[in-house]
Amino acid sequence: MWLKPEEVLLKNALKLWVTQKSSCYFILQRRRGHGEGGGRLTGRLVGALDAVLDSNARVAPFRILLQVPGSQVYSPIACGATLEEINQHWDWLEQNLLHTLSVFDNKDDIASFVKGKVKALIAEETSSRLAEQEEEPEKFREALVKFEARFNFPEAEKLVTYYSCCCWKGRVPRQGWLYLSTNHLCFYSFFLGKELKLVVPWVDIQKLERTSNVFLTDTIRITTQNKERDFSMFLNLDEVFKIMEQLADVALRRLLDNEGFDLDPGLQEPSQITKRDLEARAQNEFFRAFFRLPRREKLHAVLDCSLWTPFSRCHTAGRMFTSDSYICFASKEDGCCKVILPLREVVSIEKMEDTSLLPNPIIVSIRSKMAFQFIELRDRDSLVENLLTRLKQVHADHPVRYDTSRDEDMTSPVFHSTSMCSDHRFGGLEMVSSQNSEEREKETSPRLHPEALVTAPRQSGSQSPDSRMSREQIKISLWNDHFVEYGRTVCMFRTEKIRKLVAMGIPESLRGKLWLLFSDAVTDLAAHPGYYGNLVEESMGRCCLVTEEIERDLHRSLPEHPAFQNETGIAALRRVLTAYAHRNPKIGYCQSMNILTSVLLLYAKEEEAFWLLVAVCERMLPDYFNHRVIGAQVDQSVFEELIREQLPELAEHMKDLSALASISLSWFLTLFLSIMPLESAVNVVDCFFYDGIKAIFQLGLAVLEANAQGLCGSRDDGQALMVLSRFLDHIKNEDSPGPPVSSHHAFFSDDHEPCPVTDIADLIRDSYEKFGDQSVAQIEHMRCRHRIRVLQGHEETTKQNVLRVVIPEVSVLPEDLEELYDLFKREHMMSCYWEQPRPVAPRHDPSRPYAEQYRIDARQFARLFQLVSPWTCGAHTDILAERTFRLLDDNMDHLIEFKAFVSCLDIMYNGEMNEKIKLLYRLHIPPALTENDRDSQSPLKNPLLSTSRPLVLGKSNGDTIDYQKQLKQMIKDLAKEKDKTEKELPKMSQREFIQFCKTLYSMFHEDPEENDLYQAIATVTTLLLQIGEVGQRGSSSGSCSQEGGEELQASAPSPEQDSVFADADTGKGPQEPPAFPEEAQGGWTVSLEHILASLLTEQSLVNFFEKPLDIKSKLENAKINQYSLKTTEMSRQSQPELKLSDL
Repeated sequence: MWLKPEEVLLKNALKLWVTQKSSCYFILQRRRGHGEGGGRLTGRLVGALDAVLDSNARVAPFRILLQVPGSQVYSPIACGATLEEINQHWDWLEQNLLHTLSVFDNKDDIASFVKGKVKALIAEETSSRLAEQEEEPEKFREALVKFEARFNFPEAEKLVTYYSCCCWKGRVPRQGWLYLSTNHLCFYSFFLGKELKLVVPWVDIQKLERTSNVFLTDTIRITTQNKERDFSMFLNLDEVFKIMEQLADVALRRLLDNEGFDLDPGLQEPSQITKRDLEARAQNEFFRAFFRLPRREKLHAVLDCSLWTPFSRCHTAGRMFTSDSYICFASKEDGCCKVILPLREVVSIEKMEDTSLLPNPIIVSIRSKMAFQFIELRDRDSLVENLLTRLKQVHADHPVRYDTSRDEDMTSPVFHSTSMCSDHRFGGLEMVSSQNSEEREKETSPRLHPEALVTAPRQSGSQSPDSRMSREQIKISLWNDHFVEYGRTVCMFRTEKIRKLVAMGIPESLRGKLWLLFSDAVTDLAAHPGYYGNLVEESMGRCCLVTEEIERDLHRSLPEHPAFQNETGIAALRRVLTAYAHRNPKIGYCQSMNILTSVLLLYAKEEEAFWLLVAVCERMLPDYFNHRVIGAQVDQSVFEELIREQLPELAEHMKDLSALASISLSWFLTLFLSIMPLESAVNVVDCFFYDGIKAIFQLGLAVLEANAQGLCGSRDDGQALMVLSRFLDHIKNEDSPGPPVSSHHAFFSDDHEPCPVTDIADLIRDSYEKFGDQSVAQIEHMRCRHRIRVLQGHEETTKQNVLRVVIPEVSVLPEDLEELYDLFKREHMMSCYWEQPRPVAPRHDPSRPYAEQYRIDARQFARLFQLVSPWTCGAHTDILAERTFRLLDDNMDHLIEFKAFVSCLDIMYNGEMNEKIKLLYRLHIPPALTENDRDSQSPLKNPLLSTSRPLVLGKSNGDTIDYQKQLKQMIKDLAKEKDKTEKELPKMSQREFIQFCKTLYSMFHEDPEENDLYQAIATVTTLLLQIGEVGQRGSSSGSCSQEGGEELQASAPSPEQDSVFADADTGKGPQEPPAFPEEAQGGWTVSLEHILASLLTEQSLVNFFEKPLDIKSKLENAKINQYSLKTTEMSRQSQPELKLSDL
């Protein structure tokens, strides 16, 4: 165990210790007298001393000391009762610490670092032990308090777990604590007087991997857009990495892939996720993937046990998995034995007498007159009780009764299956359905095709018909022998022997039935009598985009096959595809589903083909058939990794494996059906239904290995495609009793260069022998890791497409634009982290166009505006942000996109003065300024400005300026330059003008030229008030002068100096805007041209609006403060009473 470091002066005090090992910094010692066979006096004395001591005072026989070179002070850091225990600590120090210490220059730093690390390990060991004993140990609560204090997250940010570790900065490690929460990875360190805080959102992580560096053999590397960070020195690195993967996977799928997101109910709410939940989820996902069960299936228990296997005449050790509707068994030896028992097939579950030969046995009897004996089950009573409860519930949902009038011939190759026009019979058992259901089936059954489209094998080919049929008969005989020994229902024993039979190719007469059993679609079929017929009735005749796509692809589905050259096959295909699209609108219809369904209809009845399609789309190939085919892309990324591992020479030659991945995508989407002759491809489908996606991975590797020489010699991707296409087109099935069907890729063949023919059975056998060692757990682990990369790749594509559209339309530099996009996206994400989804701001929808995938609402916009806008107006900033949001929200859906946000910022930072003034003008007229604007209701009385004063104002040196001629000319020039096609902006009322002036006064606050700007705006305000008043008088008298300047000049008295503000002569501008006259009852208005022309008369105002603005500093500040601004706002919202009490 690790010890709290305490200094000792002598490493061999009183010669009580003997050094066993030593290094530059550590010494491993053994207590003298321990383990010595001899009778040395010193050893005997020490042994006697230890023996007489009280147990609490006894010294552990082994210890490790920290020694700093040049120092006489030593510190014990670990002790052990056995040599194995102390060697584990020594190995850990060598692997994690020894090489690291050389980077320190100061010996005090070395001692401080090691002691801090050991103390952290002690704390972590303690917390781990407590965590095993209770749900929320005291140590975890302490860590939670520190986490909240150090990172100041809202309460909604749930801490899942924490670890002691080191974060590497170059060659220097920083000892600290790693906190893993639902949305973030956080690291905190306080070492040698320096504090380090690191916050990485899970959605920013692009790669999560285990790697090594010069000093350490095993580290965890976190890769984000711009940085790589290494973490090491964990007590249990495997556990940490799995938890990280789980949290990253949950966060990314919840926030970036909610199109296909389907988590356990306990994980739908992020604030409720715990470490135990994540471990249970990982086990649940492995269970569903291993046995290929429905996603809704929830694992309840995993128990070690042994199952009687009659074919081997012994009990086979393994594990029992129990879930809502299944009892499953998997042997500990991979591939030895696997059993799936749907509870609806179970008749009884009974406890047997407990004996020494059969400890804690139970018998599970099924409807096909088989029984399964499990022994060595812990807590057998509660297990049986829970199973009987679920069994009762399943039978209540799907009642069954025995049919004793007839018995099933177990030697018959015919499987009793479910169809719309027959009883639901499985092994002598009939399903009981309601009278209405039976009548409905009779009415709808004539519309459905009652048999598979290929009812009997057709004899043709290079070999004689007798030879081909004899091979088929041999296969059938082998399968019948297997059924007798291993079972013929879904509950059969699945062993290596059946895998070999499947690899040889399933006989055509059994293919459809075995597909149903291997995929467990037979259970869904029997559990939903009449379901498919109802779907067909509801969906047929409807016209929508999905049905149009289906109709377009119907005649492209195996057009060379006779079964789809008539309306019978086409109609059945139409019904199955349309019914499935109606059942699962999320998927609807995707290309390649038509080819797969066509083949299913060749070997299965129409309703059976429908349930096989359900099994493939929803269980066996999850997330393959949706808008972005994420599942297929993930498997392509996994396939690339497998190529690097299994075919390194090919990977070395083809540096960019993405080309191969793009070629192999159709292999996965269509299970080789579209790129291989049909009679060969169905053998691949046989393996797929038995072994799942693993069969496609290993066959793909076998194809690449067979063509490695040709691929290495190819000059480009096109030639590589030609090599693979010619090979796949010449894969034959010598055992197929049917005629060869021409391949889709026959045009790739070159008649002048004959290609050798490959037998599909040989290719499949090679794939199992050479690449069949990949387990389901390994594939699922790789899928989890590569899903992160694929989702981040989609995010990068979205980002680049949005930037590509925006860049030509703004003057912001591309690198700054990228930073703005990241801020915009992060603002959206923060609301997803800690706020309940609001109908106004829906979560990320990847099915929308790129520009609309991320949108923000008014509150999010206000925070971003405060962070990056150059027009900060103190307390007035929020009001200006509200008006800007209303202006940008063209479609009034209370959301704005990135393009609108950036266009507005571009005017603020890079626009000409007239563009900036125009934007300000629009912010103070409807729709931006509303009647209910929170800053526009204040009464404006006791005016300090008089609108009847002259327009000739004095300067500080006594000179006077006549603005009337200048104003007149400017208005003329602006009128000429104005684009006639541009929609003219409405004039501004006095109330709106007052708000406009308030905004300007707020913008000038704390500017270096604040005094000059206040005096200039006072002058312009007076001028514009008089312009509006003159226009009002002209309008009320019925005569409207075309030149406002002439009216003003005629009404102006003799020049005299007008000090607009009381402190104008002091040179100090006011801190608050002046009061304005109340709006008159008439039509007081000013136009944009009036305002712009007036502002141009003051050079200080021109300089203010035309001075260059630096967006980079704002962006850097925003990246630092974005989180704190959000958390501060949320803390204010969650603690209103605290705020009131503080007042």
